[in-house]
Amino acid sequence: MGRYFGTDGFRGTANENLTADHAFRVGRFLGWYFGELKRRSGDDSAPRIIIGKDTRRSSYMFEYSLVGGLTASGADAYLLHVTTTPSVAYISRVDAFDCGIMISASHNPYYDNGIKLINSQGEKMEESVIELIEDYLDGKLNAFGQEWKELPYAKDEKIGQTVDYVSGRNRYIGYLISLGMYSFRGKKIGLDCANGAAWNIAKAVFDALGAETHVINASPNGININNNAGSTHIEGLQKFVVENGLDAGFAYDGDADRCLCVDEKGNVISGDHILYIYGSYMKERGKLVNNTVVATVMSNFGLFKAFDEIGIDYAKTKVGDKYVYEYMKEHGCCLGGEQSGHIIFSKYASTGDGILTSLKIMQAVMSKDKPLSELAAPFTVYPQVLENVRVKDKTAAQNDPDVQAVVKSVTEALGTTGRILVRESGTEPLVRVMVEAENEDICRKYVDQVVGVIKANGHTA
Repeated sequence: MGRYFGTDGFRGTANENLTADHAFRVGRFLGWYFGELKRRSGDDSAPRIIIGKDTRRSSYMFEYSLVGGLTASGADAYLLHVTTTPSVAYISRVDAFDCGIMISASHNPYYDNGIKLINSQGEKMEESVIELIEDYLDGKLNAFGQEWKELPYAKDEKIGQTVDYVSGRNRYIGYLISLGMYSFRGKKIGLDCANGAAWNIAKAVFDALGAETHVINASPNGININNNAGSTHIEGLQKFVVENGLDAGFAYDGDADRCLCVDEKGNVISGDHILYIYGSYMKERGKLVNNTVVATVMSNFGLFKAFDEIGIDYAKTKVGDKYVYEYMKEHGCCLGGEQSGHIIFSKYASTGDGILTSLKIMQAVMSKDKPLSELAAPFTVYPQVLENVRVKDKTAAQNDPDVQAVVKSVTEALGTTGRILVRESGTEPLVRVMVEAENEDICRKYVDQVVGVIKANGHTA
């Protein structure tokens, strides 16, 4: 974790630990840095940087601050306006921008916001660049072989300009429509747009593909994003699907880079279900590259059991779609994701894309001519008990020989019927103890054993 940027950008409460000044300075750095890269390669043209935002009230403030910093450093800022994170990634890549910026705090409440940086390949910005930005924010930047007390301002005709680029968002919508292999005519689909970035995009795509589209939470007012809506409050969509007799429902988060589903019976289809449904569908068609699906260590034990039964290999990464994508890219895998609904289809996108995910699930439904509940049925979710233990020292608690011994004992006792996972939080002084097994009583028993040793040995804060 960086000083300002985490695995999913610079995130915080608007104008508390993420301020308009932070955004201005991030813009100043990016405009200068990419301009300097171009100049050193003999290119005197202005850097081109694309910006999108979600529907939070503070997103406009951060947008204007970023634009001010970018143009002051000589970059041209292209505005997609309210749009999704995956659309910024797509346009960054296909329209050869130097980088992309998405203003969003994803599934967080409206009073939080964030700055996500995307490179010219539509991927998360390289850590080396992030570190330089953090150094600049801390007033100790050393780059291109010298120390920079302050960055130079652009002057005269070198001052950047702002360009309305809503056409890029429309092109992204067209791209999604082009990926629809089947007409959805005759299918009744529910969409929960979380009063966020997907509010005027998702319906356009499903309508174009012929669905009878029913939408909830698509009236953003700046403060209702994710408020009892979207993928973090999917109970509303569950009720909506059942009451209206819909064939399926799809819920997005604030910036629509993730998606959870609801089947025709009102059951939640998690990210793990999605990996199973589409992984098995790809394997049946001989399209599952390396016969491997990439998940994380927090994916449900039942997913791995289900994959074993149908002969699909899997990899487990650290939690975070960043780590999933890095593994996929390194090993040439085509499908990966998280339980939370960040699903990556590397043939079509370089990041999680909620609307794309819903299209791909509908493709499997249409191709196999089976309801969503039937496609998910072979995957049995194992009960899970997770306890967060506040400790004085995360490393000391995990490395305690007695803790390691009890974890080993639980692992042996569970055998192939479950698993235990003990890991530290990346942001808080917590050790997370999680057990999955055939019933909740077993889970509770083994979690209590491990937590008991952590407490008995004096590690709790």
